Amino acid sequence: MPKLIIVTREGEESSVDGQTGLSVMEVIRDHGIDELLALCGGCCSCATCHVYVDEAYADRLPPISADESDLLDSSDHRTAASRLSCQLPFDESLDGMRVTIAPEE
Repeated sequence: MPKLIIVTREGEESSVDGQTGLSVMEVIRDHGIDELLALCGGCCSCATCHVYVDEAYADRLPPISADESDLLDSSDHRTAASRLSCQLPFDESLDGMRVTIAPEE
């Protein structure tokens, strides 16, 4: 099972097994990390699942959609590494990927 490395806002790091076919947001949620709110449940209609993705994995992710980009534009904390975790399908190619939960708005 592929691993996802999650870094909380406080800098605590944990490595979790992620089920392929879920989104990165679902993997984080299923492991009880509740600081990732994901209020819309993965519908790409809020930005409460904002994470920073390790740049070494950026080319393995699907391109950012216009909707995702618009939502990230509403964040004061957007960087080049910003993605909405609900828009990132988790699979074997992302084994070992590190994501950091973005600051809360």
